[in-house]
Amino acid sequence: MKALMTPVQTPSMAPLNRFLLLVTVVLLAAVITRIAGAEQPAARGTGDLGVIIERTTGTIKIIETSNRTAIANIAGFGDLSHASVVFSRDQRYAFIFGRDGGLSKVDLLTGKLVNRVMQAGNSIGGAISQDGTLIAVSNYKPGGVRVFDSKTLEPVADIPAIAADGDRSKVVGLVDAPGQLFVFSLYDAGEIWIADFKDRDNPHITKFTGIGELPYDALVTGDGRYYIAGLFGEDGLAKLDLWHPEKGVARILDGYGRGEQKLPVYKMPHLEGWARAGDYIFLPAVGRHEVLVLDPRTWTEVGRVPVHGQPVFAVGRPDGRQVWVNFAHPLNDTVQVIDTDSLKIIHEFKPGKAVLHLEFTPRGEQVWISVRDANRVDIYDTRTFERLDSLDAKTPSGIFLTARAHRIGL
Repeated sequence: MKALMTPVQTPSMAPLNRFLLLVTVVLLAAVITRIAGAEQPAARGTGDLGVIIERTTGTIKIIETSNRTAIANIAGFGDLSHASVVFSRDQRYAFIFGRDGGLSKVDLLTGKLVNRVMQAGNSIGGAISQDGTLIAVSNYKPGGVRVFDSKTLEPVADIPAIAADGDRSKVVGLVDAPGQLFVFSLYDAGEIWIADFKDRDNPHITKFTGIGELPYDALVTGDGRYYIAGLFGEDGLAKLDLWHPEKGVARILDGYGRGEQKLPVYKMPHLEGWARAGDYIFLPAVGRHEVLVLDPRTWTEVGRVPVHGQPVFAVGRPDGRQVWVNFAHPLNDTVQVIDTDSLKIIHEFKPGKAVLHLEFTPRGEQVWISVRDANRVDIYDTRTFERLDSLDAKTPSGIFLTARAHRIGL
């Protein structure tokens, strides 16, 4: 009969095994914690976050305005020479529209590029739908609008911009509007289209023709009622009442430059930088050293403010008391501030060459200004005009804060 040999655990070995087991458990817990931490975003809100576009490097910075710092740098966005950004309704995700047709989704909390699709050959901005489920992109090449699911970036609809004459047109001035609408203009054809996505799978298109020559950009008023397209081919604007589209498109400010010598246009003004301040609307005039002042009750001109150069953005401080204006090349080193009560310039300063964009914090105590050729973004106190801080950035252009998530048309 063979004896069975079993290992004998001596009293000295038992504590050693228990120690090794404890070390293993602690190390495993540390690894699990580290993995979980890598997958989970930082526990913080998103209301003070934003994005700075670095146009020549295809990169962005994620910023926070409470402490005026950059908290992440992300690469891989392609051509950002004319980029714009919209935000998800929870303010966590940024959707970036690149000039090369790239549509990118960024998680602002993890600082990661979540998804990127090349949806066209040449794009000029986009919009997010009223319910936040759809992202629309306006395209030069091929001319039209493409619509995507905001969660997955899977395609939902393709709307070719085939004009009444049968030719394909560039699309500009794409905005969101109440009622799950997207509204946009056909640059080459002089048309405005409304795309109604209440039935996501069967969008309905309404077309308005003959609105004027070469609509170059557009805005929608903050209540979502009026869509206004600027006309590059003539002095005037086209207005569409989205409450009563059956009335068609009306002309406003018709011939505002009539009888005056036309100036060369160095950069097209951006109508999405328009300002509703006090009792008036302030719009940059095309090819003129003026900001136009409109009465929104009658849509007639009530004044003009002579300014330093050809205005690009005329941006209203959130309380409506000031409008800050930047200018086209070669006078793009200057910013002027208009007092909306007196319609006078009350401050002028020169941050540096190529001031490209201005963005107010949600309650207007700060304004962030990109100074492209100085590779920095400056932050100013809007009451004292004191420069509070500067951030290094590579050829910065657009600055977009998450407060835009809750504003129509931005």
